[in-house]
Amino acid sequence: MNWTAFAVFIIFFIFVTVLGFIAARWRRADLNHLEEWGLAGRRFGTLITWFLVGGDLYTAYTFIAVPALMYGAGALGFYAVPYTIVVYPMFLLILPRFWSVAKQHGYVTASDFIEGRFGDKLLSLAIALTGIVATMPYIALQLTGMQAVISAIGIGGDWPLIIAFIILALYTYTSGLRAPAMIAVVKDLMIYITVIVSVIVIPMKLGGFGHIFHAAAVALPTHNPPGTAILSPKQYATYGTLAFGSALALFLYPHALTGVFSASSRRVVKRNMALLPAYSFALGIVALLGFMALAAGVHAKSTSQAVPLLFLKEFPSWFAGFGFAAIAIGALVPAAIMSIAASNLFTRNIYKTYFAKGASSEHEARVAKIVSLLVKVGALIFILGFPQQYAISMQQVGGILILQTVPALVLGLYTRWFHRRALLIGWLVGIVYGIYMWGTTGYKSTTYTLHLFGGSVAGYAGIWALVLNVVVVVVLTLLFRAANLSNGSDQTSHSDYHVEASL
Repeated sequence: MNWTAFAVFIIFFIFVTVLGFIAARWRRADLNHLEEWGLAGRRFGTLITWFLVGGDLYTAYTFIAVPALMYGAGALGFYAVPYTIVVYPMFLLILPRFWSVAKQHGYVTASDFIEGRFGDKLLSLAIALTGIVATMPYIALQLTGMQAVISAIGIGGDWPLIIAFIILALYTYTSGLRAPAMIAVVKDLMIYITVIVSVIVIPMKLGGFGHIFHAAAVALPTHNPPGTAILSPKQYATYGTLAFGSALALFLYPHALTGVFSASSRRVVKRNMALLPAYSFALGIVALLGFMALAAGVHAKSTSQAVPLLFLKEFPSWFAGFGFAAIAIGALVPAAIMSIAASNLFTRNIYKTYFAKGASSEHEARVAKIVSLLVKVGALIFILGFPQQYAISMQQVGGILILQTVPALVLGLYTRWFHRRALLIGWLVGIVYGIYMWGTTGYKSTTYTLHLFGGSVAGYAGIWALVLNVVVVVVLTLLFRAANLSNGSDQTSHSDYHVEASL
């Protein structure tokens, strides 16, 4: 047990726990209404939205999973940096439009939009189920990050994680989205301090970046399987499809859309798409922590332990405790938002649609709070049932699923040419094929090798599944239109997409 690191860790953990409960009184409103509990009344301005969405997207994935992949496999882990750069220009075009429609019609979830756009409850249900299931491994990834720092401090067993889980569940239940929004401010400040200190102090102690890259290049080929400090030509397709697929998927996750929908205006959404790339700079530095761990001679039994062990080795115990707290809080914030987003989907698009059509807003909020607890339990089960060599695989598995919603959500935002039944069948084909490809690796990797025209190319299974999905959607749409099959009803009008367009 490192008592100094543990003491600092506990102090900051207690501090954010108190903030989580205080948040219920912040911008006081009736949290017995789903829009207030699950979207904070859509009242967050530019600064709070920046911290919230940033805290939502840059998580334990950033501090644990990305460096872990760098530590174990090498340069392939850098795919996380370009994908978080290209994602913002793409979604600068999409999200303000999406926000306008959601605000105009009071949509809380992406499935609300699908039902309004296509008048199809079955397609809406498919999108809701995809969002909920895809969120599970992402929450599990946050819990993996917490496990890594708790283990590094020297605390054994699962009981610390269970306690943290209970605390998270309680303040999420009482405060809703306001809790992670308030905590995100503290979390991001702590992470930026940790990143700045790491990029200055650790390279100085290790002899500079030249030595760090040389040491990584020597160590990586000795791993099983061997890694490389520089991408080999065989990795180009995998690297590119992982980056592009992850970029397409990022803002279609329920938790990302929840953060966007909580913004107070279209202008706030556009500003955040312009400001959020600042986090990508920090991510580039954090990714290098994996190489720093190799250069420092860190020997981790699990790749997820690389960064915590590096901190213990290179920092004083008190600052290691500070960094551990930043990572743990960086796991709690997104885990809270993810559970809220998943519970919003279940309540609005499954429970209310199929089990309690006349449910009041208070009833909705009560069910959402309970479901947010169950979602966290599901994430724990995922950790136990699907152990991964690399924690980042959990995010990539969720990406395979969420990518199959691209045709309905993104293309459907701009046109109703695609037939609703074609979108549903394409979604199903993409999901089944994506899971099949993952399964062929023994559920250990999301990279799949396609054999086409006498050659082979390895890439991200999510992209291969999406390509098949789109082909099926286009072909079936042409067939259904030729047969003059009805395409449902559209509750939106063209003007809905241009609310506050001048902003």
